[in-house]
Amino acid sequence: MEEITEGVNNIIIADSHKKNRIQVSNTKKPLFFYVNLAKRYMQQYNEVELSALGMAIATVVTIAEILKNNGLAVEKKIMTSTVDIKDDSRGRPVQKAKIEIILGKSENFDDLMAAAAEEREIAGAEEQS
Repeated sequence: MEEITEGVNNIIIADSHKKNRIQVSNTKKPLFFYVNLAKRYMQQYNEVELSALGMAIATVVTIAEILKNNGLAVEKKIMTSTVDIKDDSRGRPVQKAKIEIILGKSENFDDLMAAAAEEREIAGAEEQS
């Protein structure tokens, strides 16, 4: 019986740490760090899951809109919920809003990324000469 319980616990742990999930904070990194990371994740996994709590929700929405408006991503799913977070100062759980946005590659994602890489190469060659 212990083996089954251990197996169930491992499944939950594996699911909570997806490889293509970006947990966004609005205090740790600049906005375009997350935009560029999301592009890289879409190249690797064909989709990216952006996740945030509380005040960082606006940052996640901004990242998704930048990627969509540049023609790089399409919206697949948006999920909102509330989660209980233990507040050490009050000693009781506090509810926080949570958002998860799943974005997939747009049809012309690869073409746009190749064009951007080509522009960087040209700019780099001009700087060296």
